[in-house]
Amino acid sequence: MTNETHKHRSALRKQLYRTIFLSDTPAGRVFDICLLIIILASVAIVMMESVQPLQIRYSSLFNWLEWVFTILFTLEYLLRVWCTPKPKRYITSFYGIIDLLCVIPSYVEFLMGGGHFLITIRILRLMRIFRIFKLVPFLHEGRQLMLALQRSRRKIAVFFFFIMLLTVVLGSIMYVIESSHNSGFTSIPVSIYWAVVTLTTVGYGDIAPVTPIGQAFSAVIMIMGYAIIAVPTGIVTAEMTRMRRAAYDLKARECPGCHMKIDDHDALFCKYCGTHL
Repeated sequence: MTNETHKHRSALRKQLYRTIFLSDTPAGRVFDICLLIIILASVAIVMMESVQPLQIRYSSLFNWLEWVFTILFTLEYLLRVWCTPKPKRYITSFYGIIDLLCVIPSYVEFLMGGGHFLITIRILRLMRIFRIFKLVPFLHEGRQLMLALQRSRRKIAVFFFFIMLLTVVLGSIMYVIESSHNSGFTSIPVSIYWAVVTLTTVGYGDIAPVTPIGQAFSAVIMIMGYAIIAVPTGIVTAEMTRMRRAAYDLKARECPGCHMKIDDHDALFCKYCGTHL
């Protein structure tokens, strides 16, 4: 009886692990989708609770929903610890710590009562938003995007290094142009900050050139910003296109007659020359 109970628990733990940590089963995908909906709902409640009129009017409802989410996340955390083969590794992992921080604030608030300290504790509930990111790799599109970013990371790193050098040069030039005209360019770091804001087309407006040369130079930087923003997008898009093309070449069949690629796997004859496939 003991052996049968042990085997049953072992099988249950494996099934739960496959459902909770993996997504290659229908149950795992359903679990991930439900968890994503619960996380988004809980974050939405925390955001609405920060709005003073809503907090006053729906305080009891927010508290009740918060405890519902806290209990659900607590059960999920305990199940993760119980079913994983290496509980210590999960508990000390980044997402394990995030999962724990998601449930701590409500219990601390319940045990310690009110006070300004609770404002800081309540903010930790927003840590739940980070749990969404660990669901992204389970999605096919997310895996494709992550793989494209990983394969193009060297090009992106070189691009950002070039941008850092460019902002230093542009900021230094603007400091030389504007420093003697009391326009806010008081130092090279401040000028570099202005170059970053201008090059990214954010334009806070807290610092602005006043000389004609400085204004003309800033206009050139703004135009450069539009071209530079498109570079990392183009790098990732090109990599994704290359990956999609490679997948197409692997799946497509080659016609023995005309040697053209046939992507219709159900075709019996080549659509280009009519050769039997």
